[in-house]
Amino acid sequence: MRHAVLAALRANKGIVSGESLARELGVSRVAVWKQVRELRSLGYVVLSSSKGYRLQSCPDLLLPAEFPGWESRVHHLPAADSTMHLARTLARQGAGEGTLVIAEQQTAGRGRLDRSWLSPRGGIYMTLITRPAVAPAQAPRINLLVAVVVAAAIERLYGLAARVKWPNDVLIGDRKVCGILAEMDAECDAVRFVNVGIGLNANSVIAAQQPTAVSLLEILGAPVNRVQLVTEIVQGILDGLPRLTGEALLDEWRERTITIGRQVSIVAAGTSVSGVASGINSSGALLVRDSNGQTHEVVAGDCVHASE
Repeated sequence: MRHAVLAALRANKGIVSGESLARELGVSRVAVWKQVRELRSLGYVVLSSSKGYRLQSCPDLLLPAEFPGWESRVHHLPAADSTMHLARTLARQGAGEGTLVIAEQQTAGRGRLDRSWLSPRGGIYMTLITRPAVAPAQAPRINLLVAVVVAAAIERLYGLAARVKWPNDVLIGDRKVCGILAEMDAECDAVRFVNVGIGLNANSVIAAQQPTAVSLLEILGAPVNRVQLVTEIVQGILDGLPRLTGEALLDEWRERTITIGRQVSIVAAGTSVSGVASGINSSGALLVRDSNGQTHEVVAGDCVHASE
């Protein structure tokens, strides 16, 4: 009901009477008043007069009501240890593809290799449940898809040249603006789900101890519309899943990457590989040609460019 009241207020740019709202929604005027009170408690500014109600402004919160048509699949948390934890539980309980867990901040956000990810207010911290119809060996490609989608969204909305770094970073210039973490549950021949965690420095102020990171706020000098950015990214990922196995996705990633052609060092599971990043294979593994001319297929690891 609260979502319906908010949608009606949004649809009417001027004042809408409580009586007409009640009639439109099939409830009493008291029920409308109670929902308006709830909206105000969430931070929506709803002005009231003898003529009715008018929505003046909305809070900078990623509430379900901010995503018309998606309300039932958005799980919003003021704070969470990690959105990945709740998303895993929901996915195992059968939550459908497109279910989204969003937190305003995280107390134990994590990146790859269980590293901590600082998650202050103003950023975008979300996990999207996907159920791609692909073989487990192809599932890692989702990292490439998400990186391309995020970079394209930033470029389209703000005119910034965003680039991708293997395996899961989006950069502006040489500073990280977004990290991606994918978690798969699969049988030997079928993927049950792939949960995609995205941490994006949107309207947050990056701590001084993170000189290699940056936020959109700091670059643009003004806050971005986080709802618009989340919508663009989530829709882009869902629309892109059908092309997860195609060659076009690899080409898109190659066009945006700053890793190919660079001298790199990769550390993973106690081993290291150094050489020139010559490309990626069909599953998204990085191809690294060492000084002896041998090419290594690197599935995962920390990738450091020689100039970093």
